[in-house]
Amino acid sequence: MVSLQRRIIHIDMDAFYASVEQRDRPELKGKPIAVGGRPESRGVVAAASYEARAFGVRSAMSMSKALNICPTLHVIRPEFSKYRTVSKQVFSIFRSVTALVEPLSLDEAYLDVTNNNWREPLATKIAKTLKAQILEQTSLTASAGVAPNKFLAKIASDWRKPDGLTVVPHQRVEAFLQQLPVESLWGVGPITAGRLRKIGITRLTDVRRMADRDLRKIVGTQTGRLKLLARGIDNRAVVPNRIVKSHSSERTYACDLSDLISIKTEIERMAKANADWLSNKNMSARTVTVKVRYHDFTTVTRRNTEPSSTSSSDTLIRRALLLLDRTNIIQKPVRLLGVSVHGLTSQSEQQISDKYPVLWDSPAEV
Repeated sequence: MVSLQRRIIHIDMDAFYASVEQRDRPELKGKPIAVGGRPESRGVVAAASYEARAFGVRSAMSMSKALNICPTLHVIRPEFSKYRTVSKQVFSIFRSVTALVEPLSLDEAYLDVTNNNWREPLATKIAKTLKAQILEQTSLTASAGVAPNKFLAKIASDWRKPDGLTVVPHQRVEAFLQQLPVESLWGVGPITAGRLRKIGITRLTDVRRMADRDLRKIVGTQTGRLKLLARGIDNRAVVPNRIVKSHSSERTYACDLSDLISIKTEIERMAKANADWLSNKNMSARTVTVKVRYHDFTTVTRRNTEPSSTSSSDTLIRRALLLLDRTNIIQKPVRLLGVSVHGLTSQSEQQISDKYPVLWDSPAEV
């Protein structure tokens, strides 16, 4: 059963990077903008304003394609120091109501307000107040979801963007779940969703009727977790922590490596291990670093940063191997290899299409 006691809020800033740029550059308000790399340098979109999204511009799209579908697009180079400053303002507001704030990235977090500093019993009122304070102090809008658990709160915050507030009280959980496509389940991406749809599983609630053995053939070890989520059950606590900034995989070898094929195989394995970790944490990375320590203890590192983040195994392996090529790998025996990822952000779960109707015109009291 979904807990009656917990009151969870998920807050996500609306088009964060792009909105900050429009706020600080009034001439860009109301215009389509994309924050990211230049098209001539194979840059990609890190964030798009809602005006740009109306043309089909999306994060991770190549900037050249974005300009092709939106010729009036304004391309802005990112200023992450500025975004971090605004993020600190927002999180200070969060922590004014509760210490139970779990950051997911610079612009989103879970809050457990079951017991809170404001002594406010209704999470809906808290969410409204937080949104108002964010607007007053930063001139930016945020969307919020209120629900009995993290899974439902996250989906709810995506439901009515931008500047939305959707509440899923315990008594309406089932009605809310009935509206959701199978893609809204965490861990069900386009490929997995396609396989499920081929066998008639199109809605989140359809997953409930699948035999475990049949579901396991498609989603593997995620079977039990997805069955619980399909029933609206998510017992994870909101855990305050610092945003994880990096993850690494490295190994010192008992015997030095001098065979290029063996070295590349090890780099591929480490890049894949990082990709698996990112996927398990529902995170992605902008930066990949390769570390090589030779037999004489000379150490070199090579780093590549892209405007958009990824958790794709193929992408991380490709980037790691390209970095390896920039070392003197064939000239000296190797005693240590490492691959690490940095610039981590939360992956945005599958956006719920506008074709699925909003359940309530005004939130219920929770």
